[in-house]
Amino acid sequence: MYLKMFKSGIFKEDFRRQFQVTFSVIVITLSHGIGLGWLSPMLPKLQSESRTPLDFVVDVHEGSWVGSIICLGGVTGNFLFAYIMSWFGRKVALYGLAVPNTFIWFLFYFANSIEMLYVARFCAGITGGGLYVVLPIFIGEIADKSIRGGLCSVFTLALNMGILLGFIIASHVPYHVIPFVVISLPLCYLLLTTRFPETPQQLLRWGREEDAKRSLKYYCNCDGPAPSKESERAYQKQFDEMRDGLLQQVKEDGNEGLTMADFCNKRALKAIMTGLILMAGNVFTGTFAFINYMSNIFERVHTQLDPNTNTIIIGAVQIVGTLASIYLVDRHGRKILLIISCIGCALGTGAFGLYAFFAEETSVDLSAYSAWLPVTIMALNIFIANVGIISITMVVIVEVLPQKIRSVASSFCFGCLSLLAFTSVKTFPLMMEYLGLAVTIWFCTVVSVLCLFYVVVFLDETKNKSIYE
Repeated sequence: MYLKMFKSGIFKEDFRRQFQVTFSVIVITLSHGIGLGWLSPMLPKLQSESRTPLDFVVDVHEGSWVGSIICLGGVTGNFLFAYIMSWFGRKVALYGLAVPNTFIWFLFYFANSIEMLYVARFCAGITGGGLYVVLPIFIGEIADKSIRGGLCSVFTLALNMGILLGFIIASHVPYHVIPFVVISLPLCYLLLTTRFPETPQQLLRWGREEDAKRSLKYYCNCDGPAPSKESERAYQKQFDEMRDGLLQQVKEDGNEGLTMADFCNKRALKAIMTGLILMAGNVFTGTFAFINYMSNIFERVHTQLDPNTNTIIIGAVQIVGTLASIYLVDRHGRKILLIISCIGCALGTGAFGLYAFFAEETSVDLSAYSAWLPVTIMALNIFIANVGIISITMVVIVEVLPQKIRSVASSFCFGCLSLLAFTSVKTFPLMMEYLGLAVTIWFCTVVSVLCLFYVVVFLDETKNKSIYE
């Protein structure tokens, strides 16, 4: 069974190049994930006078800014890289992602004030904002429609693997050693991105048809000396579909650039609304804030396991959930997985909020459950979120947005994601402090239910549809 699985889907021989290129570009996502996971185990150390590895201690308000300022950097990255991608192409944008990510680790190493930590996290946001705009579009353009969902979900897999590594490294490796280890990743990524061409769609937009043909042959893995007739037919069909789709777009749009009418028609508004609702569900199901403050959350529910150990367990569960998403998304579709995910998140956050209520607000003895129940509930919640609302949101947004406005509208949606994430991460520790953990978690339950309603009623399935459809 496993051998059959590895010879089909994204592992099929015809898609080897697409698979290799995808794994090359997600190296930067792995590095970014390490930067995200770094915070949860490290923040309690930075807030402790006896354990801080730096010459200063971070208080609760400074800690909330260290956690949330990454989202303001994300807004900057969303629009900066959308501009770069639109004017200079996907490859230049890919190269640019390595720059802020490299700066992060220099700033962490030389940090002698809270402001340097702020700047480092802001740079992490620029990287993350750029990643969410550039990589889903790049992967969506090079991927065959039969594996597009799976390859786009690999982006989330790399992010979650990075977060897990960040949890482990920040828990067990000395603070000033971490930058020396991680900085090799953006440098390797920069080398790998020089080895493949610009996307054929971008080359066609520039009027370079012969280069576009060579690029598509490369990504279709039929640029060898003697490609099979079947590969040639598949390549020609895909190129004709691509060219016709872009020509049809030009015909419909005329010679005009983007206008407000392009964003205000029924199709565009529905697509943008879908993006915004899924972004809100992605953030306010709580998972982004959970990852940033996981160790603090487990401390508040008085778990008997070490909070950092619980955090590492949750990081591993994220990876399992994303692997399940990669396997299921192109087999069963986007909509059903989103429905299952929203239901699971509503039940999971509701149950964890109930446990937190008894742990914080009552004198009930939970010692018989504290070693395993909190981490089990949180693990199930994180797993089901990564099967759907976390992994598939990026896939759906790229697929539902009209071709003409895809770059700008996706930047707008991801900019809103960054602002929503900023709100979530900035207010989460303050809500825990003043409203209690239970109420904070139950807010996430309400968002999951609202997102479920929208997906059931309004979302269209996009499985096996061409990106031009």
